[in-house]
Amino acid sequence: MSEYNRITEMPSHYDDLELMSTNDILSNINEEDKKIAEAVEKEIPNITKLVDALVERFNKGGRMFYIGAGTSGRLGILDASEIPPTYGMPHDRVIGLIAGGDTAIRVAVENAEDDPNQAWKDLLEYDINENDAVVGIAASGTTPYVIGGVKEAKAKGLLTSCVTNNPGSPLAEAVEIPIAVNVGPEFVTGSTRMKSGTSQKLVLNMISTALMIKIGRVKGNKMVNMQLSNIKLVDRGTRYLVEELNLDYKEAETLLKKYGSVKKVIDVLKG
Repeated sequence: MSEYNRITEMPSHYDDLELMSTNDILSNINEEDKKIAEAVEKEIPNITKLVDALVERFNKGGRMFYIGAGTSGRLGILDASEIPPTYGMPHDRVIGLIAGGDTAIRVAVENAEDDPNQAWKDLLEYDINENDAVVGIAASGTTPYVIGGVKEAKAKGLLTSCVTNNPGSPLAEAVEIPIAVNVGPEFVTGSTRMKSGTSQKLVLNMISTALMIKIGRVKGNKMVNMQLSNIKLVDRGTRYLVEELNLDYKEAETLLKKYGSVKKVIDVLKG
């Protein structure tokens, strides 16, 4: 047992789960879920430090890499994959890597997370450099793949951070900016895809959304750089232009399709 308190492995506050009614199971899960946002709130100062540091690097052409295994790795890939359609950023600015490679997104790859050298090898395929940042994601804070990756990145002068659910864990100690969200024991003991995973998703939303706003990918409260990849998004962009420029719907739609983004239309018409 490590010196730090392994909160993610502590016994559930509930027992005899199999004897509970369906309603009680769901109500008790919900009671546990209510604790998550409050736990995330306590880490806002550290999330702020990370976002501000990321903005500085992104303005120099830097990138952000999420590295993780299992659920944590999948959540990083999910967040990274949503940046291009939502904010019109190139797909190679926020990148999610998972132990075991793309196969592990859908199917668990045995022992993939146990190699402390593999994450850095994966990062090297992207010509990683000192303007980049590496954010390790691991509920336990003990995953060798993640710890090895951030340690090597830090040694090479990159910005390093983490999202974990065990304060004081080896991962939290290994990075420059630790984000350690203490959500308490899981409803099903050790099932970190639940509260821990939900807290990770909330933190990743905060990191990437705040970063995109700070580097100018949002205007007012609108996703003015979103990709126009379906009818719904073309309609949303058209309505943004109607509201912003007092155009009629058809004219706004024509301009949007001509220039390809809400921002470009606004820039052209407003100079």
